[in-house]
Amino acid sequence: MSETLIDGSTARPAPYSGLGSEIVRWLSSAYLTLAGWKVRGDWPGVDKAVLVAAPHTSNWDGLNMLATAGFYRVKLAWMGKKSLTQGPFGWVLKAMGCVPIDRSQSNDVVNVMREAFARRARLILAIPPEGTRTLAREWKSGFYHIAHGAGVPLVISVLDYGTKTVSLAAVIEPSGDYAADLALIRAHYVGVKGKHAEKFAA
Repeated sequence: MSETLIDGSTARPAPYSGLGSEIVRWLSSAYLTLAGWKVRGDWPGVDKAVLVAAPHTSNWDGLNMLATAGFYRVKLAWMGKKSLTQGPFGWVLKAMGCVPIDRSQSNDVVNVMREAFARRARLILAIPPEGTRTLAREWKSGFYHIAHGAGVPLVISVLDYGTKTVSLAAVIEPSGDYAADLALIRAHYVGVKGKHAEKFAA
């Protein structure tokens, strides 16, 4: 297991990637400023990672996380039902970052995502470890096993409504010892408040 802490004194984005990215960054920055959010931590410069997105207690969390990703010039991917990406407008969700998962069969999501990481040159997959917007004292382990199986790091992102701060706290290389690594991961969320504080337990 290895952990690299991210300095929170600055918030440097990923490198410039075109005019479209800059427009999204400007809009995202404007939203975060108007909503009163501060951003802390430099983007660690990884092309592939599982972004641990917590706390997740409200639909607002997704919007705030997408705005933060726009600020960092990073396109987030997220897992969704395959049915969402079918039909005439399915391509829109795919373009927005949805990775379709077929839940009608007993598919191994870890293997599906491992293959997705292998196919792509860049993939930042955001996963809320609680797996639900209600109180979850035991986090789901899928986010960890996807990262470990794909051989990619975990980027720890912290959405603290108590301080109105979105922080990139650390990059962790999964060791395969889930219990030990989980303790290290959850330590970054001690004292952090979700939008609905009663629904989050670090």
